[in-house]
Amino acid sequence: MTSRRGIIALMGSGELTSTMVEVHKELLRGLGGNPQAVFLDTPAGFQLNADELAERAAHYFRKHVGHPLHTVSFKSKATAEPHERERVYRSLREADYILIGPGSPTYAVKQWMGTPIPEIFHRRLQEGACLVAASAAALTLGCRTLPVYEIYKVGEPPHWVEGLDLLGRFGFHMVVVPHWNNAEGGTHDTRFCYMGEPRFRELERQLDAGVTILGLDEHTACLMDLETRRAEVRGIGRVTVRSGGREIRLDSGEAFHLDLLSGVRGAEPWNPMARVSTQLLEAPSGADEGSFWDRVRAMEARFDDGAERGDARRMVAVILDMDRLLWQAQSDRENPELISQGRERYRELMVRFGVVVERLPRSRVECLSPVVEALLELRETYRSEKRWSEADRIRDALNRGGVRVEDTPEGPRWELNESASAGVRGPV
Repeated sequence: MTSRRGIIALMGSGELTSTMVEVHKELLRGLGGNPQAVFLDTPAGFQLNADELAERAAHYFRKHVGHPLHTVSFKSKATAEPHERERVYRSLREADYILIGPGSPTYAVKQWMGTPIPEIFHRRLQEGACLVAASAAALTLGCRTLPVYEIYKVGEPPHWVEGLDLLGRFGFHMVVVPHWNNAEGGTHDTRFCYMGEPRFRELERQLDAGVTILGLDEHTACLMDLETRRAEVRGIGRVTVRSGGREIRLDSGEAFHLDLLSGVRGAEPWNPMARVSTQLLEAPSGADEGSFWDRVRAMEARFDDGAERGDARRMVAVILDMDRLLWQAQSDRENPELISQGRERYRELMVRFGVVVERLPRSRVECLSPVVEALLELRETYRSEKRWSEADRIRDALNRGGVRVEDTPEGPRWELNESASAGVRGPV
């Protein structure tokens, strides 16, 4: 058994999408050997499709991550029989990789409180395991959790409820807020996990002094290595740290010391070259033309760089940043004309991204056709010159690369073999 502490991976959303595939793979590789990975279904335990969600998680790991994921089902402590509970506890104690995802954070906390599960999480992390908490599950790990459904759908006033405070046991007096940059509201503000800015300001005022807020953009992960005290941001968005009247934003790919989340004064990002912006929380951002357009131009420069490199993730990240900037400018009562011009730039970026995607090959056949056709043309030249050996070598090389060649009276035809999308043909 390893003697190092493990990793807490917090995800704003997208734990079962393409944006997090490489994150899951990397975390599993870091565990070494053949780690036991499990999916705990409690947050969605009250939903009628809870089993479907668990199967979707298992399928995603099997198909995209290339690793088995077993479901540990603990839907309700009220209905679980004693032997079922013990089986759940044993499975969690043996797990090296624990994934918990969507549902209700308040429901999950109620089911886990008064059971050994929070202590099992803590012990497994002490022993080197990896705990991946996404979306609703991420909300449960802080000293307080946000009753999202109760406030956003039922209309209860903004308030916090007790969280597991698992993070507190490792020295982080904090709350976690996923869906930080959510824009599903369209015509109304749904940032800050569907709360919108007015309600979230009230929620901030309710927190005790010294509590750090960790905001996670959607499709973004914060990987907290408890052994090295180092954290990294992955995915397509940002991580936002709000503490002591200041805000620090960290882009995907940046790393920082965990002291930043512990409220240690003077804590700096891990990488001195990291691009970190700070501002007073009460000061409006983008309040003048210069600052607004400086940020717009900087985003356009990042987009241009991503387009030049063919880096789709960077381009998408810029589009999301631009959307966030426009929402912020509107809430800060920025000049409406500037916002209108900013939206034109935003639409322009969307169109340019569409053009880049349009230029991509539609299929593997379209991508391979220029190379395969050129090689087959050379092969036909060799055949006409009766250079059979050279012609056969080209055919054999194509076959090893997954391209099957068939000579017909009308000329050669080719197709990808079964391991490379069989049956899709390309004429020569």
